[in-house]
This record gives sequence, structure tokens and C-alpha cells, in this order.
Amino acid sequence: MVSCLVDHRGNITEYQCHQYITKMTAIIFSDYRLICGFMDDCKNDINILKCGSIRLGEKDAHSQGEVVSCLEKGLVKEAEERDPKIQVSELCKKAILRVAELSSDDFHLDRHLYFACRDDRERFCENTQAGEGRVYKCLFNHKFEESMSEKCREALTTRQKLIAQDYKVSYSLAKSCKSDLKKYRCNVENLPRSREARLSYLLMCLESAVHRGRQVSSECQGEMLDYRRMLMEDFSLSPEIILSCRGEIEHHCSGLHRKGRTLHCLMKVVRGEKGNLGMNCQQALQTLIQETDPGADYRIDRALNEACESVIQTACKHIRSGDPMILSCLMEHLYTEKMVEDCEHRLLELQYFISRDWKLDPVLYRKCQGDASRLCHTHGWNETSELMPPGAVFSCLYRHAYRTEEQGRRLSRECRAEVQRILHQRAMDVKLDPALQDKCLIDLGKWCSEKTETGQELECLQDHLDDLVVECRDIVGNLTELESEDIQIEALLMRACEPIIQNFCHDVADNQIDSGDLMECLIQNKHQKEMNEKCAIGVTHFQLVQMKDFRFSYKFKMACKEDVLKLCPNIKKKVDVVICLSTTVRNDTLQEAKEHRVSLKCRKQLRVEELEMTEDIRLEPDLYEACKSDIKNYCSTVQYGNAQIIECLKENKKQLSTRCHQKVFKLQETEMMDPELDYTLMRVCKQMIKRFCPEADSKIMLQCLKQNKNSELMDPKCKQMITKRQITQNTDYRLNPVLRKACKADIPKFCHGILTKAKDDSELEGQVISCLKLRYADQRLSSDCEDQIRIIIQESALDYRLDPQLQLHCSDEISNLCAEEAAAQEQTGQVEECLKVNLLKIKTEMCKKEVLNMLKESKADIFVDPVLHTACALDIKHHCAAITPGRGRQMSCLMEALEDKRVRLQPECKKRLNDRIEMWSYAAKVAPADGFSDLAMQVMTSPSKNYILSVISGSICILFLIGLMCGRITKRVTRELKDR
Repeated sequence: MVSCLVDHRGNITEYQCHQYITKMTAIIFSDYRLICGFMDDCKNDINILKCGSIRLGEKDAHSQGEVVSCLEKGLVKEAEERDPKIQVSELCKKAILRVAELSSDDFHLDRHLYFACRDDRERFCENTQAGEGRVYKCLFNHKFEESMSEKCREALTTRQKLIAQDYKVSYSLAKSCKSDLKKYRCNVENLPRSREARLSYLLMCLESAVHRGRQVSSECQGEMLDYRRMLMEDFSLSPEIILSCRGEIEHHCSGLHRKGRTLHCLMKVVRGEKGNLGMNCQQALQTLIQETDPGADYRIDRALNEACESVIQTACKHIRSGDPMILSCLMEHLYTEKMVEDCEHRLLELQYFISRDWKLDPVLYRKCQGDASRLCHTHGWNETSELMPPGAVFSCLYRHAYRTEEQGRRLSRECRAEVQRILHQRAMDVKLDPALQDKCLIDLGKWCSEKTETGQELECLQDHLDDLVVECRDIVGNLTELESEDIQIEALLMRACEPIIQNFCHDVADNQIDSGDLMECLIQNKHQKEMNEKCAIGVTHFQLVQMKDFRFSYKFKMACKEDVLKLCPNIKKKVDVVICLSTTVRNDTLQEAKEHRVSLKCRKQLRVEELEMTEDIRLEPDLYEACKSDIKNYCSTVQYGNAQIIECLKENKKQLSTRCHQKVFKLQETEMMDPELDYTLMRVCKQMIKRFCPEADSKIMLQCLKQNKNSELMDPKCKQMITKRQITQNTDYRLNPVLRKACKADIPKFCHGILTKAKDDSELEGQVISCLKLRYADQRLSSDCEDQIRIIIQESALDYRLDPQLQLHCSDEISNLCAEEAAAQEQTGQVEECLKVNLLKIKTEMCKKEVLNMLKESKADIFVDPVLHTACALDIKHHCAAITPGRGRQMSCLMEALEDKRVRLQPECKKRLNDRIEMWSYAAKVAPADGFSDLAMQVMTSPSKNYILSVISGSICILFLIGLMCGRITKRVTRELKDR
């Protein structure tokens, strides 16, 4: 009867009876032999475990309580061994746990613990009233205090281990969660008690209900929180951890038993920072994390809580304590100034496990459980499926997150936002991406062992994409493709680029769906003053990675996917795809095809890609590889980006290796055909293009700038850049598309010899243009070609640098005779005039020939002699306004005016004309006509053409008359001879 009443004393309502039974219970629990049935059930076990006589030879009034303690330790030890030598019988197990359960409300009833912790109870729990397990809980909370006695700590640990085996050993937990356990069928009576009684099963069952949105009483949730914290604090309370991780704990984590440090030490080993961890131990840790669920409340993980307290107080103070978003907040501040090193380590250790099971992120689970069930066929929170393991669910979710409407089912907006949040966090550390770490472990060791800085490992894998094993390459490729659509996933890059985003890209950054717009904006603003080095390096790296596969450029991929499949199949590298599509567009344009093979939307995006590639030589791999050694030799001090390396190679073109020279020439040819691809010109002249050429087609942009080059409003830097491009164009007719088209028939007709001698891969150094200039002086070119050559002669007459042959052959003479003129900031024909004036002093035949050619050209048209034209501008207006310019007509007009004594020319004009006559006279002596045609042309272009023609005509008439007279005399003589 008394035994029955003791078992059910919690249900006794009569006060006096309850008091009596409580006193009887204290007496009974003081001696195990008085506990009903206990002796019968555990007699053999007491003997086997040698628990019958604790202290031989000593009499202790309280030693009987230690027999129960000895049996409890035997029970606990059995659970912690894989093959226990001594096993406690099932009947005794039940009896031991029943005794522990009956003593769960009042710590006085656990005699061993009571005597072990008497002093500690007074020290820590003096004001805690006995009953309902309150003293137990108080002592549990102070278990790891420095002043806690070791004996009490051991007794408390044993008690906690019993609770782990049977939750009913905790009075407060059993009482608070009784109705919830029944409501959610967490303690089905007909199933084996050993399973349902375990604390881990209870926690998992009730947590599942909470995660499904069911109501669990606040008292029960409070108790669950305490015991989840307890399991995280002391690894020894989890038999699976002891069984599976014993070797790892001894080898890596010995001496770290307090406040969850052992568990975090094991987590650190799993992350690969201190060695390797067995799969069984890793699985046991993953299971424990799921049981304790620290993702739902960071306070469960005491080690994390203590390490991150200061960060939470500063960076996350706006979030309610215990809110699941605290962990997300901490991740957002990872690697920032607010983060402390210890918090960083604890956070990453925990996140490693949370990232491997999507259910361990409560916010993600809550927002995405419907989508996961619908799209990924997942099961309940505490259920697993071999077809869809926890780690695969998130991969399924993010595949659906970035689907277009045409591709089918997509995630809900709330779930998509959570998937993006997780991706942002995972980008911080490759170890937070389970698939990436699993498939790329070997490659990380092989290629990236020295890349230890934040975010460097993924960048390293992207850099070595072509070298990776297939599985790793696919994972890295898919992740990079995902980043191209939503670069905000790259949290570290976004943090570095925050100033530039706020100033220039805030509109696209605020869009919920990125679709590659933000990265495009960052690329376009990469050289703004606000751009910092970290952001610029990150953006450039992403551009370089994009070159490896056209799929890595989201906007390009979406715009040109069908065109690539149709026109460029089997081509993967972006640069090759761009070349393939660009060639198709160009061919269709040249052939004036009725319908372009490349779609309009693809042509537009192709243009964007072409323009972006011109900014950095590394974005054009063929050019970069061909010129690597030349860059090292001639441009080692020049920084990449802003097309600076390309400009440096252009300036050192004559010194470049053959292969590099060919590539640079090909690049210049492309840029001249389409000046918009000339990054430096477009950058330097950006404002001038807006001012002078706002409506101009991109193909004639340079032509438009050249026409406005001498405007007073022209920016000096832009003017200098235009001159550079003009110098380049005049080195080879192929670099001047307008001239090339205009002189298509004239070049092979008059300059065939030069073309024959030239090699295909060599530049012509201005020879063809010089050839055309001579024919211009001879007035033998077609009208279109003549117009273009006149422009070139006019431009080069103002600036000697635009005449490559003159520069080549007269460099010494310019240095010696015209150094002052050459040094002038503004070139207005001073050097050419200096060479003409000093013609008699020039010794080099080739230089003399070039100067003579200049004189010859000036006879053909006064416009190509800027000094003379400036001096005689007023006289031309007064005396030759009605004369059509060209073919020497205005020059002849001035010469006639000079000879006419009735006409008074300006003194300067008169002086310059007399100088020119002397020069032409000297030129005629030094370079006589080569043949009849040359002589005829000299006469036709001579200022004294009319006089010479009159003399020639008179001479011919006299000769004709003499011939006629001689003929008549001869005829008369012949007749007289016949008459004889």
C-alpha cells in the first residue's frame, strides 16, 4: 500500500496524507532495500557491478544511497560503450529509472546527489525552495561554475545522463510538457519505452510541432530550451557523441569539457581546420545539432552566446533576444569591423552544420516548407528521405528560385528572398556550401591551399575552372552562373562596392530580381572616383571569370542563347562566342542581307559585351596571351584596366614581337572601323562626343571628332587623343576605313608595286598614302579618293607627325634644323615650313625627296600649304573668290595676280609666293621630270602654265609653217626635175 502511494504521491490531494507519504518517501529512498521491488529486480546487478558494499570496513549511515548511484553509473556507462562488458538487466534498468523519476521533484530523495551537493546547494541555490525539481535545475545552471565541487558536478552529470535516457527523470520537463506530448503523440505507450522516453526523441517530436506552426505551451517550450542548452553545453550527455567521437575527443579536444567547448572543438575539426573527423562522429554531431536546434535560438549554444555577446549588443541590438534572425544578423556582419575573432570562429563552426540541413534554419524552413513539399517532395521536419536528403533540398530550392516564368514553376516571393539570404551567407565561406566542399575538396587542396583570405577559395576555383575535376567544375560553374544573374549573392563584393552602388546603381540594386543589371552597372562605373580598390578588383575578377563560359554572363546568355545554339554550336568560351556572333553580324551587314541571322536583342547585348571587353586586355585572352612578354618588357609599370595596357602596347608598337604586333594591328583595324570599341578614345572624349557628335553614328565617331578637332571648344586632352588616332591611321591605309573605301580602285592601280612587296603581316608605314599623295599632285586620282587625300594632306601639312614617311626619313633633320618648331605645343605647319626653308641644307636624299614631294603637293592646291594659305587668305578672298578650289586653280590665280602689276597683294602673301617660286624652281632643278607624262603634269600644275603653253603653242605653229613652206619648195623642185 505504502509503495503504491509513494509511486502516485503526485496525485494525492489530501494534505496530511501527502505530508505523511513525503516523509515516508524520504525514509524509503535512504535505503534501497526499502524500495518496493527494487531489491528483487536489481539484486544480481548489484552483485555483478559490485555495488553492494561501497566502502569496505567503514560504516556510513548514508552509504545505502550510493548503491543506487553505483547502479545509475553502471546504466550510464553501458549506454556509452559500443560493446559493454557488463550489461544491466532490463528489469533493473526500469527500476533504476523509476527510482530516478520518483526522486525527480525533490533533490533530497537522491541521497547520493544530496550529500555530494549539500555545500554547493547552499552556495548557489540558497534561496531556491525544494520541490518540483527546482533545486536540480538551479544546480544544473551552475554546473560549470569554477567554485562548483567536482563531486557535485559528477553527480549532476549522472543525473543529466539519466534524463537524456528518460525525460521523466526531469520532473519539470515531464510536468510542463505532459499535455503537449499527448497532443502530438510523442509518447505512444505501446511503443518501446527506451525510444520514446529518450530526451532527444521528445525534443525532436515537439520541435517538429513548433516548426509546423503548431501551438506548444510556453512552459513546455521554456523547459525544452533549458534542456537543449544543457545538451549543447556538455557533450557527455549525448551517448552517440561519446560512442562515435571518443577517439577524436581524446586526440583533438581533450581538456575542453566545459560550456560546449568540446562540441565546438569537434565542429572545428569537421571544418577541416584541425585534422579529419570520422563520418560516424560527423553524423552524431549533425544529429545533436538537429536535436538541440540552436538555429532557432542562439542562446542554446552557450559557447556562441558568450563569444558573440558584444557583437550582438552592437550590430544586432535591434533584433529581439532569442530571435532566429540573430544568427543571420551575425552572418551579415561576418568579416566586418564589428565582428570579433572568437565570435567569427564559433559562428562558422555552427553554420557549417546548419548549412547541411535546410531544416536547421527555422526562418528558411518556415517560409519554404510549402515550396519544398510542392517542388522537392520533402517530408516532415524530423523525417528523412533517401531520395531527397536534407542537403539536397536547398539545391532544389535555389534551382527553382532562379527559373523564369517560361521555364515553369517558381518559388513563392517569401521563399525566394530566404534562398537569396542563404546564398549571400554561403558566399562568405566555401565550407558553408556542402556540395561545393564535398566535390571540390581535392581541387581546393591542389590549387587553393595558399588562398586563406576571406572569399579567396571560390575565386581561386573560378580562376582554375578549366583545371578542375568534372564534378567540381560543374558545381563551380553552376554557382558562377547563378552569381551572374544575382551578383548580390556575392556578399563580400557587395560590401566592398556599397559606396559605388549607393551613388550610381541604387536603382538596380533595389530591384527584387537582379537579372545581371547590377553587375553591368558596376562594370560601367568601374573607373569612377568613388570606386575603391577592393570593389574594382572584385568586379574585374568577375569579368575575367565570365570569359571562361558565355553562360556566366546572364544577360548575354538570355539574349543570345538561341543564336549561339544556331550559329555557334559547340563554342563555350565567351570571347569565342562574341567573335563568332560579331563575325556573323559583320558579314550580314557587308553583304547587305535582307534579314540578319543574329536576332535584334542579341545584337544589342553583343554590343554591350564588345564594349566591356575593350576595357581590360585580360578580357581579350588571345591578345593577352600573344603580348604577355611584351607587357612585361614595355608596360610593366602600367596598371591593368582603363585600357591602359592596350594603349601602352600601341605606343610601343614598333618594338613589339611579331605575334603581338599582328594582334595589336588587328585590334586597331577593328577600332578604326568601329571607333566606339576604342575604349580610351571614348573615355577621354566622352564630353566632346556629347557636345559635337551627339547624333553621329558610332562608325563615323572618329570622323566627326576629326572635323571638330580645331574648334575652340575642343578639350585639349581629347584633341591630343584624336591626333594620336590620326597618326595611327596615316601609318597604314587599312586603318582608315573611309580612305580605303574611297580609294578602292586607285590603290591597286597606282600603288600596286608597294602592295606586291609588302608582306601580309607587316605594316606599310604610310607608303600607300604617300603614293596616293603623289598621284594627287599629278591630278590623276578619282574624285572620291582625291577628296580624302586632300584632307590627309591638309591635316599632315599642319602637323608633321601625321606624315609617317616624313617622320621616318627626316627625324634627324627635324631634330637638328627644326627642334624649336617641333617642340611647340600647338602644331600649325611650323616644322614643314622649316624643312622647306632649309631645303638646301638637307643632305639625306630620302628626306629631301619627302620635302620636294610636299612642295609638289602644295602646287596642286593652296589648301595643303597652311602657311601660304594663311598669308594669302585675304588676297584669295579679294582676287580669286570666283575661282573653284582644287587642281591648282587658286594657286594659278595668285601667281597671275603676282605678275599683274595692277594688282597689289598683301606684303606677307607676296613674300611667301616669291619664296615658293624659288623653292619650286629649285625643286625643278633638283628633281627633273621623270618622263613625258611627268613633264606634262609639271607644266599643267605650273603657276606659269599659261605662259608655257603659249610658248609651246607658238613654237608648234612656227614649226608647222616652216614645214609647210619646206613642203611647197620640195614639191616645186620635184616637178622641175620631172619636166626635164
